[in-house]
Amino acid sequence: MNINQLSSCFCTKNISACRDFYQKYLGAKITFDCGWYLNMDIGTQGVSIQFMAPQGDMPTYSGAGVTLNFAVDDVDAEHRRLMEAGLSEVMPLEDHPWGDRGFSVIDPIGNSVYIYSDREPSEEFKQYFKD
Repeated sequence: MNINQLSSCFCTKNISACRDFYQKYLGAKITFDCGWYLNMDIGTQGVSIQFMAPQGDMPTYSGAGVTLNFAVDDVDAEHRRLMEAGLSEVMPLEDHPWGDRGFSVIDPIGNSVYIYSDREPSEEFKQYFKD
């Protein structure tokens, strides 16, 4: 299988709150919005996220168990910017032995949004990286 792109689509009744959150805090750009379906690009590497209103008997997303990972150049600057903008962290900014420095906030539908920058992993974790 040759996969050309992967993106996440969340079925929710809170499309406008998600639109506002990702535009305001993560600089998302709307590429399609018909009211019940929203596509936004985030960053410059072809990353996109979608939200859609439930159609028929389609269940809505509950917000449990999903973490969206966003790699950035300067996690300290992003942390400062987002905290000053009024977001609250649910995981504090800290270095992690597996090879990053990051923190988490929660989006309007309960996704954990993990923002991080790569760091050198500790000796303990270096063995798990594959070439």
